[in-house]
Amino acid sequence: MNFFASLALFAGVALAQNAGIGLPTAGQQLSKGSDIVVQVQRPNSLTGSTEMAVAIGISSCATQACASPDEFMGTILYNGPFKPEYHESPTPPYQNFTVTVPSSFTAGNAQINVAHATLIGASQYPFLEALNRTVVVV
Repeated sequence: MNFFASLALFAGVALAQNAGIGLPTAGQQLSKGSDIVVQVQRPNSLTGSTEMAVAIGISSCATQACASPDEFMGTILYNGPFKPEYHESPTPPYQNFTVTVPSSFTAGNAQINVAHATLIGASQYPFLEALNRTVVVV
């Protein structure tokens, strides 16, 4: 019984630590060679956490189905620290990253991928999640 209770607790803690992609919006058109803003949001939770990093990539889905970001991040556009902050209400704390869509990138459907790593709780449990957002490169 304790095993299942512990499992449920860890699952609940992990879900409470989820990040999200605020920008670009789903289906947004991105121009090859242009700068874009990728906004990674990190809502508050009751469980303390220490942010480690994010990696942001872009992968083409023009000629095949998009791969899951936990299998393939694509071309890495950013890899480094993540320090979300409050800005305006009612948005959760976030950090904007200005990255460049490669000028040689294939036009068509694409996916912005984000890998988010954090340490959770007093025991500093490591947590990694992969997020994605479908966009169109023109």
